[in-house]
Amino acid sequence: MLAYPARFLRRGRHAMAGLGHLWRTQPADLAVYGLSVAVQFGLGLWLGVPSVGLALLWLSTSLVLLTETINTAVERTVDRVGTERHPLSGLAKDLAAGAVFLAIAVAIGCALLVLGPPFVRQLG
Repeated sequence: MLAYPARFLRRGRHAMAGLGHLWRTQPADLAVYGLSVAVQFGLGLWLGVPSVGLALLWLSTSLVLLTETINTAVERTVDRVGTERHPLSGLAKDLAAGAVFLAIAVAIGCALLVLGPPFVRQLG
């Protein structure tokens, strides 16, 4: 029973090392993520968006951060395998970047759906 918390903490140490790498190598992405969450929450609170809407904003924006983390992992793995150009290496990087692009589109769509109607009502 006590072994599980120890294993969890060991795995957490590796996860924190990975997130530390992301923090050091992708600071602009993390800054945009933080700014996006702050602006969306600020607007959501100002517009009186219900907590479910705020949660949807947070989840959809966090999806971008999650896919950016996976994209970085794919890029590092492909770079580790070899430095020569190969179509499959390029495809793997393109697909990972495409996942980030799709996550951004989803986050923007959610933001428009959640914040758009109350914003229009506020203006009108």
